[in-house]
Amino acid sequence: MNDELQEKQATHVNEAWLRDALEQHHAMSYGWALSCCSSNPTDAEDILQTVYQKILEGRARYDGRAAFKTWLFAVIRNTAASERRRNWIRFLRLGSYQKEHEKDCQPADNGEGLQGAECIELFRAMLAKLPRRQQEVLHLVFYQDLTVEVAAKAMGVSLGSARTHYDRAKKQLGQLLKLTGQFHD
Repeated sequence: MNDELQEKQATHVNEAWLRDALEQHHAMSYGWALSCCSSNPTDAEDILQTVYQKILEGRARYDGRAAFKTWLFAVIRNTAASERRRNWIRFLRLGSYQKEHEKDCQPADNGEGLQGAECIELFRAMLAKLPRRQQEVLHLVFYQDLTVEVAAKAMGVSLGSARTHYDRAKKQLGQLLKLTGQFHD
């Protein structure tokens, strides 16, 4: 009887800790989910909801072998990849084409900050031209403040592969941005 009580208490503490950790990492998790979902906010929200459900139901368990953030990002990436495969299979089975959703709302054009918004859009467009792995490693390193080594773990690739993608991404992005004439060194 005593063992049963201790197990219930440990489960409650563990769940409380998980909920707290998920809350602390929510903003970064959403950014990473957005990156894994090709910047589609609806898909990113759905993936994040699925990930949280997996974790809280115990279908994805944190075992402490890596930092919580690294483990969480790996779960998000794997869930997004699984969902992409599922959607691709649906697409093949149904034989229909699903259009990507465009952003529903455009910012009001009041003339303020237009150049900044244009630069951001141009930068995003150049980022989108990079291969997926290169986009992922840049997102993790620059937006999520991870090292290349930790990013490699979150992406599920070797450190050497992550370093190669990171180096190539920086070079290719630099070349693309220089070609636009909008950015200098």
